[in-house]
Amino acid sequence: MSRRVVRQSKFRHVFGQPVKADQMYEDIRVSKVTWDSSFCAVNPKFLAIIVESGGGGAFIVLPLAKTGRVDKNHPLVTGHTAPVLDIDWCPHNDNVIASASEDTTVMVWQIPDYVPVRSITEPVVTLEGHSKRVGIISWHPTARNVLLSAGCDNLVILWNVGTGEMLLALEDMHTDLIYNVGWNRNGSLLVTTCKDKKVRVIDPRKQQIVASNFEEPIALQEMDTSNGVLLPFYDADSSIVYLCGKGDSSIRYFEITDEAPYVHYLNTYSSKEPQRGMGFMPKRGLDVSKCEIARFFKLHERKCEPIVMTVPRKSDLFQDDLYPDTPGPEPALEADEWLSGKDAEPILISLRDGYVPVKNRELKVVKKNILDNRPPPGPRRSHSTSNADISSPTLEEVLEEIRALKEMVQVQEKRISDLEHKLCQFTNGTD
Repeated sequence: MSRRVVRQSKFRHVFGQPVKADQMYEDIRVSKVTWDSSFCAVNPKFLAIIVESGGGGAFIVLPLAKTGRVDKNHPLVTGHTAPVLDIDWCPHNDNVIASASEDTTVMVWQIPDYVPVRSITEPVVTLEGHSKRVGIISWHPTARNVLLSAGCDNLVILWNVGTGEMLLALEDMHTDLIYNVGWNRNGSLLVTTCKDKKVRVIDPRKQQIVASNFEEPIALQEMDTSNGVLLPFYDADSSIVYLCGKGDSSIRYFEITDEAPYVHYLNTYSSKEPQRGMGFMPKRGLDVSKCEIARFFKLHERKCEPIVMTVPRKSDLFQDDLYPDTPGPEPALEADEWLSGKDAEPILISLRDGYVPVKNRELKVVKKNILDNRPPPGPRRSHSTSNADISSPTLEEVLEEIRALKEMVQVQEKRISDLEHKLCQFTNGTD
């Protein structure tokens, strides 16, 4: 008589549960633009959602605790001249977020800890290098200020946000539209999926494709006939992959192991309403006292609904086996160290006492002098060189005036920000 052996796993009974109605975010006009990104980004401080906007692109940023109905006049983050297609919080600074747009640019924004009175319209830096719309952005997991962007020009660009300059451009590697991009754990390699049905593993610093067009998958999982794009979220701490179908109303989750059959179905969270996008909280933003191992932020047409994934445990003590040390907010490398060839694993933190987000840290952008990048004079460039010599004093005067004006603007912006902060404190005190 045969007996079925049940595979042992601490995640076998993980279950999903939506929060109560008063803990949702209501009255948000989620973007209707046709694009296959998640439309939502979240960290331990803020929730960001791409929203409908007339005359350009915008997203809304809400403090995580500001649940309930969102005021229709709540300030937005605006500045793009066409719809925003993707947003991503910096893993090393919870107040910095990047946005990619149909207007071919990437913008990086500093979000204050208080709710501003007016919309944020000035990015810290604008990154220009794509010739077509930019649909994907992703921060480097361990190097400070390194940001990846992928556009509909089939080009992947790596930026140093701290200087506003392009570090690397991965050209002639993709023959068609890039669907998705992901880093490995230490950021030494990246992987892309493409419309040409190829998966490419790329060493960005060597600008080489390390592997592509794999012969056979080690595991094949049949899904249902849903035609929506799947948004995958992988938790390296628990080795669980969550699959959220855009336009679908369920989240399927699987445990990944080193032994065959490698992929083990755990369960499906189902609801009635389809999801238009999905945010995924980093591990340091979870409630460890409730054995929460994942938290999703499901986008509906006009609201955002958090969904909590929990491992049922009877003990109130910290569960070491559920919460190994996890990547914290400190970068392990500087951008130039990574570019020179260094690699480093993420700097880990313990969640035993919970995680307290740090206060606002300003992103400083130090742009290099454009005059330092002039090509060296050569015999074939003597005519243009002489012209440059003649006009250089005028150019320097113009640059000096621009610098002075920028300093003046920065002083005024700081003054406006301080006054807004005081106004915010005043209004809070009169409530």
